[in-house]
Amino acid sequence: AHAQALAGALRGVGVEQGDTVISWLPNGSEALQVWFGCNWMGAVYVPLNTAYRGTLLQHVVANANARVMICHRALVDRIDDIELGTVDTIIVVGEQAQTGYLSFEDFLAGATAPALTRPIEPWDIQYIIFTSGTTGPSKGVLIPYLQTYCTGAVAYRDMLDADDRFMVNLPLFHVGGTGLSACMLAYGGSIAVVEYFRTDEFWQQVRDLEVTSSIMLGAMTPFLLKTAPSPADQDHPLRTVLMVPLGEDAQDFAERFNVDVYTTFNMTEISSPLMSEKNPRRVGVAGKMRAGVELRIVDEFDRELPIGATGELIVRTDAPWAMNAGYNRNSEATARAWRNGWFHTGDAFRCDDEGYYYFVDRMKDAIRRRGENISSFEVEAEVQLHPAVREVAAIGVPSESGEDEVMIVIARADDVEFDPKELIEALRSRMPHFMVPRFVRTVAELPKTPTQKIQKHLLKQEGVTDDTWDRETAGIVIKREAIR
Repeated sequence: AHAQALAGALRGVGVEQGDTVISWLPNGSEALQVWFGCNWMGAVYVPLNTAYRGTLLQHVVANANARVMICHRALVDRIDDIELGTVDTIIVVGEQAQTGYLSFEDFLAGATAPALTRPIEPWDIQYIIFTSGTTGPSKGVLIPYLQTYCTGAVAYRDMLDADDRFMVNLPLFHVGGTGLSACMLAYGGSIAVVEYFRTDEFWQQVRDLEVTSSIMLGAMTPFLLKTAPSPADQDHPLRTVLMVPLGEDAQDFAERFNVDVYTTFNMTEISSPLMSEKNPRRVGVAGKMRAGVELRIVDEFDRELPIGATGELIVRTDAPWAMNAGYNRNSEATARAWRNGWFHTGDAFRCDDEGYYYFVDRMKDAIRRRGENISSFEVEAEVQLHPAVREVAAIGVPSESGEDEVMIVIARADDVEFDPKELIEALRSRMPHFMVPRFVRTVAELPKTPTQKIQKHLLKQEGVTDDTWDRETAGIVIKREAIR
């Protein structure tokens, strides 16, 4: 009923089947209502990261090419700093809508479910989710309905069923939150949606919401294992977790909390082509190839490599439309990713003689931090605006939590004073919290190839040097902003 009302309200402001609608909301009932309402009337749901601001926000808004934007009241002020392009209607969710904007309550008043102009087909685009760019701005992934179905109902059928309640603690603007919500819809199960993962609240939420399954992404596992042991560690309804990646502590987690562990490999563009059996014992394994997909590990010319060799993982599916339909309004990126009829993941894998696949490294310049893929290109573009920066390279360096921290290595401009603290404060107002660098290193020159390409692999090898400035050591801790 809530979805139908939302769909009718969209039709009332002129949204037609196939149009895009921007949703800029934190996890919650309104975010689900907007998503389901968009799809009920055949519109394309475009959720945006609530940490976006500045040039990155303007880029994704322009790419979405939507007329209608539904936004949380705590985020409205950021709209004043950007050009809205095609957006002409802004609906605000919150207690009081700002002057000039339509409140969510007024928007929904009196709305009734509209009729579809044609049936929704498996190849229709259900939503556009933005994923990190590597050599360019972030890209909007075109996700058909069949991709959503295959990601959930096909890939996880050995792990989940109609009796499960899955805790959605990843954002609904990421495929991890959206895909697993849709998975439980396909099974006829249920979801418990929380704003985001909090170590100190996780187990109480599991008990209060009667959660039977959840995802453990990146640092979540070590964070929970670092808590003090308690007699209540096994007093909960949780029975399975999807742990990504599968680290050395997986068995410790399974035994301490009495749960079964599974793992997978997925990206926004694909549909979990790798899934493990229950409680895999191979550290670092991503699973085996599931039914309905084909995988190859290839060299730079797409030639298949022998068993045990490391190369790029490429994917295709038996059924058309079971993976992404390209990148929104970006034909060049689509052609690069889908060359030779296979989707190129940009990730390095190896496969053993038993058919187990192992993630080795990223072949691209994306940085992974606390569940977010960060484009080094976008970090560099913002840092480059500082007058003291002549050149910059953004890299990921290992953190104590098992993922990356963002580090920038700067070649300074001559005769310009540079204060890393002043740079970080400037970046805070223009970048999402998770993109703001933790480490700043200055060098006379960045290492380059004869063709003048920066050799980031050398900077990664050197890592955090003795002369590297650490903002956390300097007392600058940047956290997610609460949206209230």
